[in-house]
Amino acid sequence: MKIIPIYKNEKQLIKRAAAGNREAQQCIYGKFSPKMLGVCRQYVKDLHFAEDVMINGFLKVFKNLDSYKFKGSFEGWIRKIMIRESISYIRKQQFVVYDDDLYERNEVGTQSLTTDLDVEHIQMLIDALPEGYRMVFVLYVVEGYKHHEIAELLRISENTSKSQLFKARKLLQERLQHQNIIGYGSR
Repeated sequence: MKIIPIYKNEKQLIKRAAAGNREAQQCIYGKFSPKMLGVCRQYVKDLHFAEDVMINGFLKVFKNLDSYKFKGSFEGWIRKIMIRESISYIRKQQFVVYDDDLYERNEVGTQSLTTDLDVEHIQMLIDALPEGYRMVFVLYVVEGYKHHEIAELLRISENTSKSQLFKARKLLQERLQHQNIIGYGSR
């Protein structure tokens, strides 16, 4: 069976979706929702809530399609909306603390691993980080934001961003070493 794309040109697809064409909007959603759910899941621990955040993000995408200027990647533009929506969700749900003493109080139960690290285990370790550490870690390591961009997004200082990243990496290394995955992250 040969699949024929509805719209060959992404620019045409975006313009039709911006004009309210539901078929074009569905095409955009179908194409980008799996990746964007992964983006939201990096920030929001619970998959069901991450799906809610993604759906709200797509509502913003479709509402603001007219503001997309066709400069840079369309996927990157959507991704930024999803990241901001995830951060907004976290802010609404709880107060995020950037605290030096937090990681001692937030220990995760460990389990021994008999196989190589898999994606689910890595995600579990990242999820177990204190909220402030996790947000900075994901923004920097996964999304590739710079510290000054993270500081602006999270409304913290650039030095706080650097400190949170350092502490997140240190805590991840300690937990990996505790699980006998020695040498992870060391150079």
